[in-house]
Amino acid sequence: MKSPTRLLCSGLLLLALGCASESPTTPVTVAGDEANFRIAGSPHQLVVMSRNIYVGADVDAVIGALSSPDPADDVPALLQAVGTLQETDFSVRADGFAREIARTRPDIVGLLEVSQIDIDLDLTPLGGPHIVAHEDFLPEIQAALARHRLPYRVAASNRNFAVEPVPGVKLVDYDVTLIGPGVHLEPGVVAKNFATNVGPVAPGVSLTYGYVLIPVRVHGQQYTVLTTHLQDDVGGTDLSLLRAAQMQEAVAALPATHPAVIIGDLNDEAGTPMYQVAAGAGFSDAWAVLRPGQPGYTCCHSTVLTTTRVPNQRIDFVLARGFGRGSLPVGGFVARTGFLPWEMLAGPLHPIFVSDHLGLVAWLTNFQH
Repeated sequence: MKSPTRLLCSGLLLLALGCASESPTTPVTVAGDEANFRIAGSPHQLVVMSRNIYVGADVDAVIGALSSPDPADDVPALLQAVGTLQETDFSVRADGFAREIARTRPDIVGLLEVSQIDIDLDLTPLGGPHIVAHEDFLPEIQAALARHRLPYRVAASNRNFAVEPVPGVKLVDYDVTLIGPGVHLEPGVVAKNFATNVGPVAPGVSLTYGYVLIPVRVHGQQYTVLTTHLQDDVGGTDLSLLRAAQMQEAVAALPATHPAVIIGDLNDEAGTPMYQVAAGAGFSDAWAVLRPGQPGYTCCHSTVLTTTRVPNQRIDFVLARGFGRGSLPVGGFVARTGFLPWEMLAGPLHPIFVSDHLGLVAWLTNFQH
């Protein structure tokens, strides 16, 4: 006889809502997308999550204001960004990320826009406030994971950039890869910036991005997983060829001797030069293969994380190589998190999503074993 809990989970799966235990050893079903499930502990499956966690404000708008010739727009842009940071309170959102991980139980989690924010900005001489704020995203995520009894640990991180657009305002951006229980980290971890980057775009603002590469064993099988956040367009300038060059560096870093995965916010859609570079290196787009014909948009909610903007771009990816068999380049399932109304959190002023991006989770079957 099925237990009441199992019956409840089955019913909720049919409603595409899911059910999950907080125990780190219990097999888990679900994700926030259409009804789907994972048989936890499958010996031929690698589960990865790509998660842009959102800095919490429109940094591009601030950079645009600071790089414009008109100094009058600088302070308003900074004040707007600070207000948005308060509205999208990361301490609330960190718990939301932990809940996503509890539901989907990925082996590997690639986090983008893991930020350190330090503000000590005295605007009283201009008739404004004295703003003091500090946020450090990674410890908050680690604390949230611990509260949910999820034994994930940092495998590696890469500092992309540290900018100080005006004295008293500093932002440091990281890519971070987490690994779950049962994942053995092998020698050969790489964390580095790309040789191809934008560089200086405004006083105190130089943009660099990179990647984190980790060799791992999961269920005794060897994989290499690369987490990255490619450069977005700056000031309306099309940087698609720069992203293609960054992707070329990423695929060149990955071995061809065993299955490899690229996860991240790639800031371009299918068919672009970046995408063609990955395809030319033998990587398959998990969403396109496993959910053909479905748009799978991952970006973006509004800057204040409400329902006022509907995602209309697919720029977050799981790209896999070396998993397939015959004509099937990759098997398994892929789903999104962070876009359904029931996933919204109680923010300081209104309900908020956990990020402006959706999460992407792939249950990748390794047919090569």
